[in-house]
Amino acid sequence: MRGLTVVPGQPGSASLLEIPEPDPRAGGLLLRTLAIGICGTDVELASGRYGWAPPGHERLVIGHESLGEVLDAPDGSGFERGDLVVGIVRRPDPVPCHYCAAGEWDMCCNGGYTERGIKERDGYASDRFRVEPAFAIRVDEALGDLGVLIEPSSIVAKAWDHTERIGNRSRAWKPHTLLVTGAGPIGLLAALMGQQRGLEVHVFDQVVDGPKPQLVRDLGATYHAGEPSVLHDLRPDIIMECTGAPSVIADVLTRSARSGIVCLTGVSGAHTLNLDLGIVNRRVVLENDAIFGSVNANRGHYVAGAAALARAERAWISRLITRRVPLHDWRQALVRHTDDVKVVLDFANS
Repeated sequence: MRGLTVVPGQPGSASLLEIPEPDPRAGGLLLRTLAIGICGTDVELASGRYGWAPPGHERLVIGHESLGEVLDAPDGSGFERGDLVVGIVRRPDPVPCHYCAAGEWDMCCNGGYTERGIKERDGYASDRFRVEPAFAIRVDEALGDLGVLIEPSSIVAKAWDHTERIGNRSRAWKPHTLLVTGAGPIGLLAALMGQQRGLEVHVFDQVVDGPKPQLVRDLGATYHAGEPSVLHDLRPDIIMECTGAPSVIADVLTRSARSGIVCLTGVSGAHTLNLDLGIVNRRVVLENDAIFGSVNANRGHYVAGAAALARAERAWISRLITRRVPLHDWRQALVRHTDDVKVVLDFANS
């Protein structure tokens, strides 16, 4: 079978190769791959900036945003042939730490976790893959092939889960306004979940045309383009930062309303930036603000993300997928276009 692989740490090593059939030890469910979502992590893996191969192997099969169709399922697994399934990315460390032991492997504190397609476990970008039933999420039939959006939705569902837990530090917490910075898939899904919560939603991004502004407006949200200065005096109760751009992060740290919450979901590269931490500290302390980071997701977040997609207008979420690339043209999936939102590698028709 075919698998999209890289040699971690080696730029230009991405190759579509013939690889062995999935090892039964990888999980009792055998699936035919239908689609793989491509994100910035996959681009970084292909560029040699990230990733760890499974122990004893040179290459790593990438692909952590999956959608597959069950070909074979063990009795009592809760799945049957024909089910659409998404595989969870992270696995708890074998020790385990106290978070992993509680099923919150997204919060692993000793770094011993593994991740499909990223860290020490092959991913899902192959013609067939296996997954453990406990790490499989059934896709609602109505969602269909849009189930490939469940993994990024799980990341956003976790961000909302933790935001609301922090907000509930006060029994009087009643947020009204959300600012999302970045109109990529994570940002747009964050805006969707804010709209589902009845908030006044604002989305900031640099682009002025293409699909992003209209996607935001069709949510009933307000789109702001250009530099952070266009936000003027906006003081949102919740800010979800989804760009990872240091200049944007520096702006949002002190932009929230009093008792506001800033959730950082974007990962930054090394960057030097002049920032007066004294001003940041004074503002955060005196206004009872909270700033936190969020990454990855546990099973509960996958379920919540899938539920959010199921509640959304199907026509809107289908527009998040702006390119479907056939497997034989896989290189194009790893090239970013200015009007991309979500790029999907199509296995079903390849």
